[in-house]
Amino acid sequence: MSVEISELSDMIASMRDQLIRWRRHLHRNPELSFQEKKTSQFVYDTLVQFPNLLLSRPTPTSVMARLIGAHPGPVLAIRADMDALPIQEENQFDFISSVPETMHACGHDGHTAILLGTARILSELQSELHGEVRFLFQHAEELFPGGASQMVAAGVLDHVEAVIGLHLWSPLEVGKIAIKSGPFMAAPDVFHITIQGRGGHAAMPQAVVDPILTAAHVVTDLQQIVSRRINPLQPVVLSVTQFHAGTAHNIIPEKVELNGTVRTFQAELRKQIPQMMEQIVAGICSAHGATYSFHYEEGYHPVVNDEPLTDKIRAVLIEVFGDETVIEGEQHMGGEDFSAYQQSVPGTFFNVGAGNVEKGIIYPHHHPRFTIDEDSLPVGVKAFVSIVLRTMVD
Repeated sequence: MSVEISELSDMIASMRDQLIRWRRHLHRNPELSFQEKKTSQFVYDTLVQFPNLLLSRPTPTSVMARLIGAHPGPVLAIRADMDALPIQEENQFDFISSVPETMHACGHDGHTAILLGTARILSELQSELHGEVRFLFQHAEELFPGGASQMVAAGVLDHVEAVIGLHLWSPLEVGKIAIKSGPFMAAPDVFHITIQGRGGHAAMPQAVVDPILTAAHVVTDLQQIVSRRINPLQPVVLSVTQFHAGTAHNIIPEKVELNGTVRTFQAELRKQIPQMMEQIVAGICSAHGATYSFHYEEGYHPVVNDEPLTDKIRAVLIEVFGDETVIEGEQHMGGEDFSAYQQSVPGTFFNVGAGNVEKGIIYPHHHPRFTIDEDSLPVGVKAFVSIVLRTMVD
């Protein structure tokens, strides 16, 4: 790299406070998926201040910035997501969410700040770049069908040769980077089950068809798909996460609604599980005299990191951070619509540590007290900038 690692570290260290200010502004002003109007405008207004960037709005609540280097070369895209979650924050910071029931509980505020910092540094190095960098500030990662597929449809990957992204990861200690070739994150599917009984007085159960009892058997037996019908060496998750029924203590209701998620990696298994689920639901409902409806919705594709690209990125990260910092990532069952980009071009997605036990930063993603160690922000910027410079500067 023409920019030495020590020089790059100094550049990033000098903007640490700015990264934190951006992240805290975004944390204080979260917006839900497909509603990121103020967020995307903030990103746009910030990017306007940087030199050499060509800005556009691929969708109403996303932003793309193009940095065309002074010399011919490859086209690389870098993605950050911007949306928040429908969670009431329980933290005590002075920058907690100002929006009721809305919170950045997954680190997307940090992702956006990291990509802003990356764009700022690289925009000042335009004369040294060979090729083009596209900074994709994406909406709606948290809500299917997701913003990534919409951005791909809008053409953000036209002529792009590779795409990279990162996720701040609270289970990983701050300062660490985890990267893995091949399958990395699962396909997150969703199911909806309605069990229709015949309601009545709770004191006269002989006159009703109890949908709560029926649904309880369904919930229990669905767990046997993973424990008894799937090879234990194949990673699968089936979780019932919502059980809605009833209005009073003395009324057996007419119906129960169950919702949940299934996580898989293998395409064939992804097809088989909903068939197994409906067999169980149909059998139990028949035995109890109830009826049902079953709806299964496939979500994002699994995140599968391109092996040659991942090997190159791993080598850059080890060169910059050292082999004690860069560790082998663990395959896990979370889902990510970054996979939509990987359906079009080779892509690599990696984790940057954001947890810190000593600071009490221990809560999992999507928790009301989730937060990140802000020391992770410069690490993310350094990772992105190093990858670009190693790839696009002679």
